Amino acid sequence: MIDISKKSPTSREAIVAGSVFLSHRAILAIKKGKLPKGDCLDAARFAGIIAAKKTSELIPLCHPIQIDFVDIEFSIGKNEIKVRTTVKGFAKTGVEMEALTATSVACLTIYDMCKAMDRDIVISDIKLIKKTGGKSGAYIRL
Repeated sequence: MIDISKKSPTSREAIVAGSVFLSHRAILAIKKGKLPKGDCLDAARFAGIIAAKKTSELIPLCHPIQIDFVDIEFSIGKNEIKVRTTVKGFAKTGVEMEALTATSVACLTIYDMCKAMDRDIVISDIKLIKKTGGKSGAYIRL
């Protein structure tokens, strides 16, 4: 692990986005609450939040940090669900790994909830949108 013992904690924020492409039939089932496994987006939100909290257990050299806030939002299109995760904390290292992990697991949960209805699901474009705090300063994807 990288030595962060001499770093000072700062307020940190990371925003990550990802997409899940599904059939229109699967999207309609999600909207109508007709999936056999239940409410897809609630399950994905909870799974993503839990994943953010357990990131250091999943990524071998990732520091365990306290996170103060996780929000996962979904926007549903005709054949796509966009996932947007915001993570905030006051730490010696950034929260982007937590946001990336939360988004990834939320997307995987959508896949799992819908795979019986649609075998052509694609998870795509998981990327850091914005990061603030720390020595390296702010990053905003253009």
